[in-house]
Amino acid sequence: MADALRTEYRGIVDHGLLLQIDAPDLAMERHVMFGDRPLHEFLGWVELVVDTINSALNGIDPGDVRLHVCWGNYEGPHTSDVAFSEIQPLLYEAHVGALVLSMANPRHAHEHHCFEPRPLPDHMLLVAGVIDTTSNFVEHPQVVADRLATAARSVGDPHRVIAGTDCGFDTSAGMGAVAPSVVWEKLRALRAGADLASERLL
Repeated sequence: MADALRTEYRGIVDHGLLLQIDAPDLAMERHVMFGDRPLHEFLGWVELVVDTINSALNGIDPGDVRLHVCWGNYEGPHTSDVAFSEIQPLLYEAHVGALVLSMANPRHAHEHHCFEPRPLPDHMLLVAGVIDTTSNFVEHPQVVADRLATAARSVGDPHRVIAGTDCGFDTSAGMGAVAPSVVWEKLRALRAGADLASERLL
């Protein structure tokens, strides 16, 4: 699989595009495929996937790659989600320039604290999800700015934090929970909030 993906990844990067690898299996599979199995078995799976990703990225500058890890883009209790702290050390082994993480999701909004005892590797940025992609509420730009400031404090450097969404708005075509017109309003709020955060922090 890594050999096949390497061709795809190289083609994307060679065309001057930023490669984002969407890997919900690095978190969501804990409660899907490994829900009735010990945590260490799931962590072994994460290690295998990260090793495969790294093999596929061989020869590609990590700065050209982002890794999106998520717990599932659905409205639900998420009480069976694996804690970010459990997978964090393994994600740090990925040869990527940024991690894209859910931080607006109420179940994971607190996990910015994980970056305090375990700082991001020097070469990595954080794309902090500060917009909920499962709700038709439009976040206020000040809320977005506050969330970015919180992430920046935990990371320790606002220059290493980028504003993002928790996940994609429409995982399967035509099955999104958020109305298309609301999506654009949320993205406008994201941009406005990022501008406010930049004025405040930089």
